[in-house]
Amino acid sequence: MKEVGIDLGTRSYRIITGSGLLDRAGELVAALPVGRKVLLVTNNTVGQIYAGRVADSLARAGLEVIPVEVPDGEQYKSLSSAELLYDRAFTAGLDRRSPVLALGGGVVGDLTGFVAATYMRGVPFVQLPTTLLAQVDSSVGGKVAVNHPRGKNIIGAFYQPALVISDTATLSTLPGRELQSGLAEVIKYGIIGDAVFFTWLEDNIQQVLALEPGALAHVVEQSCINKARVVEQDETEQGTRAMLNLGHTVGHAIEALAGYGRYTHGEAVAIGTAVAAQLGVDMGMLSREGADRITGLLRRAGLPITVPAELATPDIITAMYGDKKTVGGAITFIIPVAVGRAVIHPNTLEEHISRAIEAARVDN
Repeated sequence: MKEVGIDLGTRSYRIITGSGLLDRAGELVAALPVGRKVLLVTNNTVGQIYAGRVADSLARAGLEVIPVEVPDGEQYKSLSSAELLYDRAFTAGLDRRSPVLALGGGVVGDLTGFVAATYMRGVPFVQLPTTLLAQVDSSVGGKVAVNHPRGKNIIGAFYQPALVISDTATLSTLPGRELQSGLAEVIKYGIIGDAVFFTWLEDNIQQVLALEPGALAHVVEQSCINKARVVEQDETEQGTRAMLNLGHTVGHAIEALAGYGRYTHGEAVAIGTAVAAQLGVDMGMLSREGADRITGLLRRAGLPITVPAELATPDIITAMYGDKKTVGGAITFIIPVAVGRAVIHPNTLEEHISRAIEAARVDN
C-alpha cells in the first residue's frame, strides 16, 4: 500500500493505492470522522463484481450500508440520476456526517461527488475508483459534475474527497478499451510536465497493456503524484490547473457531437491531444519530432488520433464555444511545446484550430 498526499489545508486528503484495498475499505472509511450510515453508489456493471466485497468490508467495520445502483454509461451522468441519489439519501435518513462512497469509474465518481457536494450543502465523499481513468484522473482533484445535453460537465463544483482508495487489482477486470481510455490521461501527464515519465511510458507501454502489476502500480502512483502537484498549486483552476485540460477542448466537443458513449472519454481526449500537437506544429511552437512522439505513443497505446470524418469542423468549433473552458467568447487551448512542457494559449484563432483539425483527419 502506498500513499500520495494532496496538501490543500483543511481540504487535504490521502490517495491510497495498492492491490486488494477494496477488502480494507471499511477500516479506512471508519477511521475518518464520519457517521455510521454510508451511501454506497455504483453502477450495475461494477456492482456485480465488487459491491458485495465493499459492502461486507463496511459492515465488518460497523457501518450501515445503503446501496444504490445507477445505470452504466456517460448518458446517465445527469441531473435525473442525481435526483435518484438525493431521494435515496433522504429516504435512508443520511445526515451531514454520513459519507457517500463512489464505487466505479469516472461517471459514478463525478455523479456521486456532485451529489455529495450538494446534498445538505456537503457531506463526506470517498472515492473507490475501479477504472484506470478514474484512478489516475477523475478521482483526484475534486472536480465533480453532471452533464447537460449541450455540454459535458457544465453543472458541477470543486469538492474534494475525504479519501481516495485505489485498488489496482480492479484493473485486471477492466475491458481492454477502458484500459486504453485511461492511458490517454496517463500520457497527458508526461506531455504537460514529466518528460521522464513520458519516456518511461514509451519504453514500458506494452507491459502496461499486458496488465503487468508493477507497471500498473507505477502508472497509477506517478500519475497521482503529477496531478497532485498541479492541484496543490491551483485547486479551482484559476491558472496552471488548466494544463490538465490538454486534449479536452476538442475531446469534449467530439464526445458531445458524436453522442455520449460512442467514444470513451479517453479516446476523445486522445484525438483532441493529436489536434493540439498539430496546432503546436502549425503555430511553430512544437517540433514535428515532438508531435510524432506524442501521436506515436497514443497510437501504441491503442488510442485513436484522427478526427472522425462524419464530424464537420465548423460543428466541432461551435461545440467548443459551449465548453466551460471558453472565456469571454474566446477559445483557450493547451498546446504542447515539447515532450514534458505545454503552455496555456488563450484567444486561439478559429482558422488555426480549423487547420489543425483538418490535418488531424489523416493518420500520418
